[in-house]
Amino acid sequence: MKVTEHIEKAMGNTLFSFEIIPPVKGRHIKELYDNIDPLMEFKPPFIDVTTSREEYIYIDKNGLLDKKLTRMRPGTVGICASIKHKYNVDTIPHVLCGGFTKEETEYLLVDCHYLGIDNIMALRGDAMKEEKYFEPSKGGHVYASELVEQIHNLNCGQYLHEVVETDYCADFCIGIAGYPEKHMEAPSLQTDLKWLKKKIELGAHYVVTQMFFDNKKYFDFVKAARDMGITVPIIPGIKPIAVKRHLQLLPQVFRIDLPQDLIDAVESCKNNKEVRQIGIEWAILQSKELKAAGVPVLHYYSMGKSDNIKAIAEAIF
Repeated sequence: MKVTEHIEKAMGNTLFSFEIIPPVKGRHIKELYDNIDPLMEFKPPFIDVTTSREEYIYIDKNGLLDKKLTRMRPGTVGICASIKHKYNVDTIPHVLCGGFTKEETEYLLVDCHYLGIDNIMALRGDAMKEEKYFEPSKGGHVYASELVEQIHNLNCGQYLHEVVETDYCADFCIGIAGYPEKHMEAPSLQTDLKWLKKKIELGAHYVVTQMFFDNKKYFDFVKAARDMGITVPIIPGIKPIAVKRHLQLLPQVFRIDLPQDLIDAVESCKNNKEVRQIGIEWAILQSKELKAAGVPVLHYYSMGKSDNIKAIAEAIF
């Protein structure tokens, strides 16, 4: 079932969903199941599965370093199929521009269609660690808007090199990212919203926001989007702080602001166990206010761990 259909079926009730990351190569998928199992009691209608970009590694060959491309967390589509089968829940693979040609993207989408996956999260992806700015792969998309257009075209039976007359077209529900504090590369929030609207005009059906820690940022973002004529569901993304290092890491990586009250509370903690509890309590306060405001879904970034997400969900759902 499509995300938009789940939201419509909920009839105004706020749904619970979360995002997971594939295990690194060589790890057992049971570790993933062990973190999903405790969250299934909250009846998530869908689960997102991230996709990792390729990265360079250096292999020592007789004293010389050989530079190779690899993916440390492959298996997104396989994990989606496995979770869908095991839990009877919709899964949403993240599809990136970075690291994929248009042809590779088409093959991935065809696989998803055959597996009965109804939703796709279309993202540009980040720059590689060695890049200052995002650079598309040769033969790949430059912008997420182009990826959205490719998925929309596939829904219409239009493949990269031919149009197929068929009644068996894909019908993906397309999700995209939104940035309450604007994308780090956007010159202004208004410009960022124009790009967001462009992606919706090209076929996107719903928005999931980047993490934020001040609900006012989300409410202002939604109002600005509505004022611009964006009417699709805008799902807030919530990440509980878990370690003291997040005070520096999250603003640096995601270009977001942290409220001073949260900073003070984390800095007063004696250890990361206390930090994790502060993160849970802050996310509960955020979630209660957002739910009271009638958001369609509360979407949690679990980063592969479920204990803190479970504690939050117990207080909200």
